Amino acid sequence: MTDGAGSQRIAADAGELARLAAAEVLAHARRALVERGVFHVALAGGSTPRAAYRELARSGASFARWHAWFGDERCVPPDHPDSNYRMALEAWLGTVPAAPEVHRLRGEAPPEEEARRYAAELDQHLGPAPRLDLVLLGVGADGHTASLFPGSAALDSRSAVAVAHAPRPPVERLTLTLPVLNGARAVLFLVAGSDKRAALSAARSNAPGAPKIPAACVRPEGELLWLVDPAAAGSSAAGGGGSGGGI
Repeated sequence: MTDGAGSQRIAADAGELARLAAAEVLAHARRALVERGVFHVALAGGSTPRAAYRELARSGASFARWHAWFGDERCVPPDHPDSNYRMALEAWLGTVPAAPEVHRLRGEAPPEEEARRYAAELDQHLGPAPRLDLVLLGVGADGHTASLFPGSAALDSRSAVAVAHAPRPPVERLTLTLPVLNGARAVLFLVAGSDKRAALSAARSNAPGAPKIPAACVRPEGELLWLVDPAAAGSSAAGGGGSGGGI
């Protein structure tokens, strides 16, 4: 696992955050395609990644040898406004001619059954200890990441996929677990908004006695990079205000 909390880059604004995120994804893809001939990426939900997905759609890249997984999903149908799949489809996956092979978490299915099915799909493509090339994550103001919330039993799950419960609707969630997140070759956190500042600080702290929020438990075997905006970083360039990212 990585030592410390990884590295951090502060984007000038939301537009640069999206461009930097897309550039990081494309760089990891190029490396994976050269080394292994395929690229497996787990997508984040919420509002912050949406602009990065639009940048990917505009990049002109070929996604033919990409596999798009999901780090978590709300237990709603795929056409529901709260669906992470719907957001990624509208921003990127459904807008390009050579789209990645999409591995959807089926939010409309019985959650426990779907957790087992998705774990089996990961096993089929990546083996019993799945190693994704890149995982995209966000951080909530409460320190949650993916759908791993403070105090959740899913934090202790050894299965690849767990059912979790959020503090506000949609309550039922499906999420990749810490063994999968920490087994990734690289993790990229995207964090925007002053409401995330305390969680970002806690997540990156190595100080004894620092609160162990879920995001702080993500310490992958590979690279760890935090891309943040000035508001989340507490920079003097921050314009203030939250990101409205939701959970």
